[in-house]
Amino acid sequence: SNRGLCGGYNGNVLRMATRLHQQLKASNPKVSLEVSGKRGLNGLKFRGIIADQSFLQFEDQPRFDQVEVIANRYLQEFTSGQLDRLDVCYTRFISVSRQVAVVETLLPLGSLDDSGTLTSKGPALDAVQKTQSSYEFIPSAHSILEEVVPASFRVRLFKCFLDAAVSEQISRMVAMKSATENASDMIKMLSRTYNRARQGQITGEIMEVIGGVEALGS
Repeated sequence: SNRGLCGGYNGNVLRMATRLHQQLKASNPKVSLEVSGKRGLNGLKFRGIIADQSFLQFEDQPRFDQVEVIANRYLQEFTSGQLDRLDVCYTRFISVSRQVAVVETLLPLGSLDDSGTLTSKGPALDAVQKTQSSYEFIPSAHSILEEVVPASFRVRLFKCFLDAAVSEQISRMVAMKSATENASDMIKMLSRTYNRARQGQITGEIMEVIGGVEALGS
């Protein structure tokens, strides 16, 4: 994020990104690191990691045209052989009560599932393979893939930015709610302490007055 006050949102992503960067750096020295958000840049710089490129233009509502520029560059580098793999570390939005920091591999593109392989085994998979048929595509399957695959990658990258933005706002909302509740509890405790001190002071003054009256009367 570009701002703080969002609980452990930034810390969770930074820890996972740092661990992944160290693992990739150990196996391949040619690792490029690109970071979105001021907090990410400062957090990695504090850990001694300098980003090769940074993106600070994303606010609370990322736009598709902003992400599309980055996605097109990744696609161009991937098709030209300059980029072998693209891992994105971000906070995935699962529900209002749950957001998880994850690492997702966007390039190379896999199959419909995340593992990139068919998960069915045995007779079920044999039946699927036996029922496979040839289809005729108009236009050709190659031309369709040339349009669908890049579009799918752009949408998946845009989803990462959207999930991160939503998770950031939810984390900030939870952090602010917790801070408000803590402040309310502190106000109640201070008010109670103040009232007790005030009551003790008034009681002491009354006792002094009574003592003075008795002294005058005697």
